[in-house]
Amino acid sequence: MNFALLITNLAGGGAERSLLRLGAALMKRGHAVRMILLEDRIEHEVPAGLRIDVLRTRNGVVGKYLAAMALRRLHLPSDALTVSSLPFADEVALHAGLPALWCRIANTLSEEIAHLSGYKAARRLSRYRRMYEGQQLIAVSDGVAEDLRSGIGLQHARIERIYNGFDFEAIRRAAQEPEPDLPREPFVLHVGRFMPQKRHDLLLEAYRRAALAQPLVLMTRPDPALDELIAHVGLRDRVRVVGFRPNPYPWMRAADLLVLSSEREGMPSVLVEALACGTRVVSTDCPSGPREVLRGPLAHWLVPNGNAQALADAMRAALAAPRPGPDALPDEFGEAHMVARYEALAAQGSAH
Repeated sequence: MNFALLITNLAGGGAERSLLRLGAALMKRGHAVRMILLEDRIEHEVPAGLRIDVLRTRNGVVGKYLAAMALRRLHLPSDALTVSSLPFADEVALHAGLPALWCRIANTLSEEIAHLSGYKAARRLSRYRRMYEGQQLIAVSDGVAEDLRSGIGLQHARIERIYNGFDFEAIRRAAQEPEPDLPREPFVLHVGRFMPQKRHDLLLEAYRRAALAQPLVLMTRPDPALDELIAHVGLRDRVRVVGFRPNPYPWMRAADLLVLSSEREGMPSVLVEALACGTRVVSTDCPSGPREVLRGPLAHWLVPNGNAQALADAMRAALAAPRPGPDALPDEFGEAHMVARYEALAAQGSAH
């Protein structure tokens, strides 16, 4: 089968890593895969053999239409299933009129809109309804699927929920790779961009209240505003910012605990990856995704969204609990399950 994966760039972020994992998984099954980037920015390790086309487009309305024209000029195979990810790439793909297009929605869009002012919120909601109504959409979690229906109000879109799939054994192998920068002492880890939805302010306040012996490691790019935030809560000597890491798994494996403090997510891959590394996790019960990963006994490590004291209490308790075993992850998050779902969509497209 033929697959094309479209995204703005490969510069950090969970959506970018997830699309690369999808490409690698499809190639392992013998399918032809090409990744199309709108910008020439690549920071992640690209799987061997994955073809990458860079369109080098511009932002803005004109750039969007020029990108759509460039995408059409690639002359993708007529039977190719195209998966775009993130709104700008979705818009380009929709303008290009690709015949078998699925837009992959990686976040709760209504939660994003809720943090905008009145006029901006109305305009963003109108944009998303105009883009996605009547289209074929892949939601990365049940929560995202429900948000598209109820939060955005899509009535006629076809929505399929497909979890991000992971090669658990490959993650464990990568976690064994040497990493000279690892702290020598035990530590607590947070992985995520410095941006409002990740709630570094909540994380730092919870860590301050928890008064843990372990230092806190933030896997995010250095930022003066983050430094100011760390200093404001008096944690300059307790927090280390280590930047973006193409292979975060040795850090996850070595960590005593991984903490997710977000106010919203789509499907937080870091929870699945940390569990695959045998690492304890604590997470805010934000919309959406954490509750779909942390099931059964693991649901104990979900805390109310935005509650610093509850997060602090859970961090202390989790550090006293055993590490999770290899059976902690549901099979639905395995690579084989994800690939089978995408193959089924491609087969449906070729049959029409």
